Amino acid sequence: IGLILGMVFKGKDLIQSAKQKSFHNKFLKKWELSVLNYYDRTGQLLGDGTANGGNAPTSDFRFDNISGANFGNANGIDATLKRVGLEVPVSNATNSGQYMYNGKYSGSRTITMYLYYIRSNRERTRRNALYFTGIPTDLAVALDTIIDGKQDARNGTFRRYPDNRNWPDASRRNGVTVNAMYIIQVP
Repeated sequence: IGLILGMVFKGKDLIQSAKQKSFHNKFLKKWELSVLNYYDRTGQLLGDGTANGGNAPTSDFRFDNISGANFGNANGIDATLKRVGLEVPVSNATNSGQYMYNGKYSGSRTITMYLYYIRSNRERTRRNALYFTGIPTDLAVALDTIIDGKQDARNGTFRRYPDNRNWPDASRRNGVTVNAMYIIQVP
């Protein structure tokens, strides 16, 4: 009986790990590639100025803080990608900039991604980043480990937002979610 229970728990951990890797590969990395491919094709930053799917009148090589819930709007991010012959990353939610995720402790959540020019509290600078709201903490910690090679909410390419705090214990309270940023370096 102990062996069977051990296999069941291990199986659940493997399923959770597969979901985390799927989010990383099929959502986060696809959006990063979309931003980079858009730059390669146009020399412009996706989500920067109305000509690039943003909301500011001109471009300044900074994301215009566009919510993923609005990527499908007329002249939005989806239309901008299609206009230059790029595919819109596929999501499991209604909007391409959102993702439905069932966290180990948080249950089913809608994660919204933004193209955001965000402030690092630790470095006191601003950077372009994919900014995620409502991300289950267990997923955020897993992404930190996948992307940066270790769990460190305050440093690296993937961080908690604000980045002057550690990751909370996901299992301490049911439903723990955080905001996180994935810093993008566009040439």
